[in-house]
Amino acid sequence: MFGTTLDGQQLFGLISLLTLLAFWVLVWRRERQSMRWFRAWATRRQAERQAREGGSGRDSGSHGGPWG
Repeated sequence: MFGTTLDGQQLFGLISLLTLLAFWVLVWRRERQSMRWFRAWATRRQAERQAREGGSGRDSGSHGGPWG
């Protein structure tokens, strides 16, 4: 490839590949943003639910974790 010229077909293939890569990166970023939004929404929803239930929902002597 070095020292040679690109004909129309090779140039079209290169441009198509770069366009597809850019499109994939945009889709990947949007997917990451939607996952972040969903996790924040779920955390906010859980906090609101716990606040409505009057606290964390555990006994006052409990320290959390799987062993109490």
